[in-house]
Amino acid sequence: MGKASKDKRDIYYRKAKEEGWRARSAFKLLQIDEEFNILQGCHRVVDLCAAPGSWSQVLSRHLYLPAVAAGKTGDELPKLVAVDLQPMAPLEGIIEIQGDITSTSTVEEVISHFNGHLADLVISDGAPDVTGLHDMDEFVQSQLILAGLTVVTHVLRPGGSFVAKIFRGKDIGLLYAQCKIFFPEVHCVKPKSSRNSSIEAFIVCQHYTPVEGMHPGALNQVLDQRHADASSGASPEQSVGGIEEILVPFLACGDLSGYDADQSYPLEASQEGAKPYVPLEPVQAPIAPPYKTAIALERKLHSAPQAR
Repeated sequence: MGKASKDKRDIYYRKAKEEGWRARSAFKLLQIDEEFNILQGCHRVVDLCAAPGSWSQVLSRHLYLPAVAAGKTGDELPKLVAVDLQPMAPLEGIIEIQGDITSTSTVEEVISHFNGHLADLVISDGAPDVTGLHDMDEFVQSQLILAGLTVVTHVLRPGGSFVAKIFRGKDIGLLYAQCKIFFPEVHCVKPKSSRNSSIEAFIVCQHYTPVEGMHPGALNQVLDQRHADASSGASPEQSVGGIEEILVPFLACGDLSGYDADQSYPLEASQEGAKPYVPLEPVQAPIAPPYKTAIALERKLHSAPQAR
């Protein structure tokens, strides 16, 4: 399938290349910020599962570059840390760490860049390699979010915010309840740039309130679905009157009259005298894509002499 065909099918893919974003997902963070102003006043931000770097690009353009333009230097500049297992091409103002977000050493490395301070915001657009089995994908994604919450309890300041991608399924209420343990205000958000046909959404958690007396290392036990009180046998989501209902507002964000991510748009010039459409190359090609090994093996297989 050619580039022109994909540009026609996906307006945000086309716009991302035109505006210099590494991926269309940049629009999702921009639209979330339009609704919640999560970037306002942020000086220290952690971007988890950052590669290829579109969300880090948003941080660079909206936080770091304006600070540089204002003449700020040294500690006055925002500290923006991006973490991913995969390598990522450099971005101005972004401190890149190639590591596992579930590793204590990675968390300690993140904290070391903040000079004893804590982050104002933690964001994550990470997702597992989907299998097509929705129950399995939702479970693995929820575990990834809980790993992000583990990082949050180590690096996020009280009152800070956490934004992460989720897959909405029948058991999503449990994840909402787990986030409510740490954040009194939780919203489920569907940006306009996210396709309606996708179960993808984003959870926006605000006003981080650490659990009194809880050590961050105990997070897994507190959030474990199977954890139960030894005396009553009740799970954390249960109360004396039965299961406590958790209601999380579901919001659409972005210009609702703007581009539709599920619609195809014409590539021909709409105005007389306008320049003809020319497909653009991606802003940043993948450095070490997960499929690289599979492609190499396939080529080796096809190039091998056939046995007679």
